[in-house]
Amino acid sequence: MAVRCAVSRVLAAVLTAAFLCLQPLQTAGAEPLVTAPPLGERWFAILMADEQVGFYRQLITALPEGGFQIEGSGSVRMRVMGFSKEASSREVYRLAPTLALQTVEVEQTINGQHSRLSGKVVTDGLLFTQVVDGKARKRLLKVKGPLLAGPLLNLYPLLKGPSAGAVYRVQIFDPEELKIKPVIITVVGEQATPDGQPAIRLRNDLYPFVDNDIWVDRQGNTLLESVRDGLVVTRAEQPERLAAVVSGMALSKKDLIYDLSLVRAEPGLKRSPSQLSGLAVAIDGYGQALPLVASDRQWAERDVERLVIRTGSLRPATTARSVVLDGSHLAAVEGIEATSPAIIALARQIVDGTTGDEVQARALSSWTAQYLTDTVDDSGSALAALEKRSGNCQSHAKLYTALARAGGIPTRFVSGLVSRDGRGFLYHSWAESWLDGRWVAVDPTFDQLPADPTHLALFEGHTLADLAPLVGLIGRIRISVLEEQAP
Repeated sequence: MAVRCAVSRVLAAVLTAAFLCLQPLQTAGAEPLVTAPPLGERWFAILMADEQVGFYRQLITALPEGGFQIEGSGSVRMRVMGFSKEASSREVYRLAPTLALQTVEVEQTINGQHSRLSGKVVTDGLLFTQVVDGKARKRLLKVKGPLLAGPLLNLYPLLKGPSAGAVYRVQIFDPEELKIKPVIITVVGEQATPDGQPAIRLRNDLYPFVDNDIWVDRQGNTLLESVRDGLVVTRAEQPERLAAVVSGMALSKKDLIYDLSLVRAEPGLKRSPSQLSGLAVAIDGYGQALPLVASDRQWAERDVERLVIRTGSLRPATTARSVVLDGSHLAAVEGIEATSPAIIALARQIVDGTTGDEVQARALSSWTAQYLTDTVDDSGSALAALEKRSGNCQSHAKLYTALARAGGIPTRFVSGLVSRDGRGFLYHSWAESWLDGRWVAVDPTFDQLPADPTHLALFEGHTLADLAPLVGLIGRIRISVLEEQAP
């Protein structure tokens, strides 16, 4: 399965959402190894000089009416010889049962420029519309022969029979340059990957002047792609490991994933978050298996294929809270060291001379916001944040949670979405504390108590396992603002 992720125009063809017009130059009569693409989710790490500079996620599903859908999303940030490239992309391909391409959608941002492309195969080629900076452009690219989706590039030799020496000529559509490119695929033969996995080695000339070597297993899964003898490597990774890494990147708001993880709101907010007392939104694409987080400040319900969340004053008054207060909200756990002598002493020092849980929670939140320098990296734990005096939103929430629990205030760590500019929502972590018999959102990064109504809680927990499901949302969900309420 070709990893159609952002490997950079430095090496040519960044984020190529491709279509193939395939014509074999030579076949050796070998039996096909596969008849369809392998279903399921695959994750890939993109590395340059052994440093991770990007990632790619691919999901292949069978359609009820027959055929297949291939979804891909990824992000990359690379610098070579003073030239830099930053790109993120989301692609959706729909295929006929014959694997012929039917429709394609590509949304990408390259060096800050955002564009959307949607197209369909017609009798004489590919008809598509591209929107850049609000301006639409419609074109027809004439192509002879059957069209296949770009993610099938590495699979094609296995569909025909990967006999050593077989050569195939293909044509791909580059959505960045909006043109058709020729590519030649050669089957090198049976050869294990550098780390010893059984594989079939392929080679193509997708990138000019350099070799692109690919190793695939006999089911058609791409195991490894190597450009210019390992200068850039795209490597299959275990979903659990890479999902946790990418979720952390999203919460850290790192440049590598920032644009991809921005959830655009259409329509957007008319008021700033500070002017709101309540908010109602619908989230499209929120998986049925994902949890719903509800409390005194937030109501959540699935409505057909959407998730509807109402916060603040727009939360229905008759709904019961779903978060039950228990001993875990005062417990010390790894990363939230609420029983550490240093944490206990500091909590007492901060609230000295004050009374009342809400007053003390406000003091702890304000102290955390002022004490920690906001960075893109998570410190890893409350004690580490205390020592480093810096950290991202996760670090702020862990330190505040530890201090609050040490002071006897039941508190939980939550993550979800928050709006900062009205145009969209970013992934973020904060806390909720039990104050005066109710759960109150506390944001120790922005020094808000209560946190503004744009805080949409999706997950509870601070561990990588708790946060890993978040990655299934990145680049896939969309938000519609249903209602805003001002004080």
